[in-house]
Amino acid sequence: MEIREATAEDGPAVRSIALRSMEASYSLSPSTIESAIQQWYGEESFDDLLWDDDVMLLVVERDGEPVAFSESALVDGRGDIHWIHVAAMHRGEGIGQTLYEATRERLETDGAETIRGLVLAMNSEGNRFWEERGLRKVDEGTVEIDGTPFIENVYVDEDTAELKPIVVDGQELYIDRGDAERGSEGPFYAVYTDEDRENRYSYYCGNCETLITAMDTMGRLSCDECGNQLKPTRWDAAYL
Repeated sequence: MEIREATAEDGPAVRSIALRSMEASYSLSPSTIESAIQQWYGEESFDDLLWDDDVMLLVVERDGEPVAFSESALVDGRGDIHWIHVAAMHRGEGIGQTLYEATRERLETDGAETIRGLVLAMNSEGNRFWEERGLRKVDEGTVEIDGTPFIENVYVDEDTAELKPIVVDGQELYIDRGDAERGSEGPFYAVYTDEDRENRYSYYCGNCETLITAMDTMGRLSCDECGNQLKPTRWDAAYL
């Protein structure tokens, strides 16, 4: 078994693995899954991922044939593992564990101080995967797939990030530098009204150190001061 970085020639195999993996793990309609795969891993989108310096795509080969892949991203010292897809016929062989370890090792080599895993709440197998690896659920959010909202669970391996207090218009707020989203010019950090991280207030632009007080109806962030924009997530059709 060989683990290597993906190349442009892996596009068809990645699309096929992701399609069959999602069919086995998610109760989504076939048309929704097929549309999502084209949005994320269509030829143009796949090329964009390969050229994105923050994104890492690793492929597992067995006997010269791709059988699994992972997609992850390094976000300001945090490694986000977005996907670990294993072809349905090769599940139960330990490939997912091996790929997770390889993905994590490379993220840490590149500077990740902590690892975060994301998975839809409906995917019981995926949630169990993160729990068995010692990660714990710390948050959940809502994502839209084909216009339908779904709950996404967030797991982390440790919670060591300290909150940085700031005062805005006489109100004390707290920046969580361990909770960052990728932006075009720099990360966006979550801002809370309390030290327990129970009430999210807004986001903070890491590029120009400006508080973001609004986002559009699609949940996209944009900094009016420097033009920093939130990069699309794996659920976002804006990957096209």
